[in-house]
Amino acid sequence: MTYPPPSGGWQDPLAAGPQSSPPAVPGQPGPADPYAPVADPYAPGADPYAGAKSPYPPPGGEQYAAPMPGYPGAYPPPGAYPGYAMPASRTNTLAIVALVLSLVGFASCGITAPIGAIMGHVARKQIRETGEEGDGMALAGIIVGWIMTALMLAVITFYIVMIVIAVGASSTSSTSGY
Repeated sequence: MTYPPPSGGWQDPLAAGPQSSPPAVPGQPGPADPYAPVADPYAPGADPYAGAKSPYPPPGGEQYAAPMPGYPGAYPPPGAYPGYAMPASRTNTLAIVALVLSLVGFASCGITAPIGAIMGHVARKQIRETGEEGDGMALAGIIVGWIMTALMLAVITFYIVMIVIAVGASSTSSTSGY
């Protein structure tokens, strides 16, 4: 079964036989060849702004700086100009130790937790003075350390109360004469 050609003079790519071109509009140029070679604006050495002129004069009245000798691009590699590198930020060592000791408090039944909390306070003071990184770790060490210390004290208090109750109960039952 065949269908009639589409209206408007458009081509049907599946139709067999010669194809007709779209109708020409009088007074306008014909369609451009879509397969004509075009200059690649991204090719190496091609400058898409070669013919453009800036309406503003360059700063200092100079032309643009020439590339550094030995470098193919217009800009030198990072680190070619000393003093412009971003300083490497250090994490406060005491903050790391505080967090580790506070977390080890889970395994050591809370023995290292108060040490980690105190070290966290010292680390936060050092961080404020030196501007180092690690304030969040120090704060986490403080929070975890004091929570573990409170839990450890609650468990010790519970055991002491239970021992006192057990001793009190055993002493009253042995003096009753049974």
